[in-house]
Formats: sequence, structure tokens, C-alpha cells
Amino acid sequence: MYDNPRTIVLAKDEATGEVEWNRRFKDRMDFYGVEIKLCRYYRAQTKGKVESGVKYVKRNALAGRRFESLHELNAWLTRWSLTIADERVHGTTHEIPRERFERDERIKMIAVDRRPPSRDCRMLRRQVAADGYVTIETNRYPVPYEWCRAEVEVQLSETEVRIVHGERSLEYERIGGKHRVVHWNGAPRRLERSVGPESTAGDPPQYDPSWLASIGSVSARTLDAYAAAAGEVAR
Repeated sequence: MYDNPRTIVLAKDEATGEVEWNRRFKDRMDFYGVEIKLCRYYRAQTKGKVESGVKYVKRNALAGRRFESLHELNAWLTRWSLTIADERVHGTTHEIPRERFERDERIKMIAVDRRPPSRDCRMLRRQVAADGYVTIETNRYPVPYEWCRAEVEVQLSETEVRIVHGERSLEYERIGGKHRVVHWNGAPRRLERSVGPESTAGDPPQYDPSWLASIGSVSARTLDAYAAAAGEVAR
């Protein structure tokens, strides 16, 4: 049972029950197989059970005690959990927590090493450029043209770039270097800024006489022609 901070919920429709989760939080809960339930807005009584757990630890485990170190505190809390908290009759279930765990919960647990790796990543917000690319760490990743000018969520892991827009997402291998362009087939190409014969074929450089010569002659006009045209516009 959770409250509704942005670290957990980005948006929630009370009428339909639709929830937009914080993806990093949701990925972690899915990794451990935890079912998430949310409190209702402005209904403090719906989270009373959560708050009472904190109150129980403060009043029973910690009240009136002092500890010389964090190690001593943790050692005491471990002993308290095993010998007191887990052995009492729970006020809601009217059962001993240890017995309930052994009977109903242990058999449903899955070893952590049998679960798929968790997506440990940074979350970014980016706006798609007019040419259909998203700039991430100076590198550019393509998205569908209908996403142009839209704001997208970028999930950046150690090896992967995931771009999310609504219910759709695209995954790319995260590339190194700077100022590279990733094409739809995933092959990176460095943005060339060189001039002269070394320029990339098909990409006209900023200035290259040999490229100008390859496209034939360029029309030339005298300044009088431009002056005459300007005079026609003025009239």
C-alpha cells in the first residue's frame, strides 16, 4: 500500500483507475513480484495500516533505548524482529507472523538469482526535433515522424537507450562517442564536418571547390540585375 508521490505515481485517474507509474519504481516492484496498491486522494484512513507499522517499530523496538553505533542498532532490530515482532499475535490477521509466513508466503517466493535482471536506468525527458530525432548525450536517435515536437521519456541504462511515447517504445543499443547518428538499422554514423576531398560521399561540405565543379556551372548575375529586381519590387 503506497501513497501517491511522483517517485511512485506520475498520474492517476480516479474515475477509471488508470495509473501512469514512475517506471523505475514499477520495474523494481515487478522484479520482486510485488503487487502495488495505492491510497485514495485525500483519504488518510486508507493508509493507516502502513503508518501504524512505523508507529509500532518506534514505540516497541526503539522507545527508551540508546545505541552506541549503527551496527548495534541494526543488531538489536534483527533480534527484535525475530524474537518479538514475528512471534506476537498480529492485531489484524490474529495470527503469528512467522507461522503465516511459513504456511502461505515462503512457497510463493522466488530466488532473486532466478529473476530477470532489473532495468537500472536514468529517466530523462526530451523533446523530439522537427527532423524526427532525439538528442541524448550529443548522439541522435530516430523516432517515428509522427512523434515530432512531442515530449518523450528516455530510459538510459548502461547498455540500452529506450525511448517511450505513450504506449509505444523503441530500443537502441547505447553507443559511445560524441555527435553520432543512429539509423533505423542501429548502425551509428559519425557526423562529418570535414571539407575537401575527405568529405563523406553524397554530403556536400561547407565549402569544397571539387564538389562545386562536379555539379556543373553555376548561374552568375551582375549586381545591376539585383538592383533592377529591387527597383521592380519597390514600384
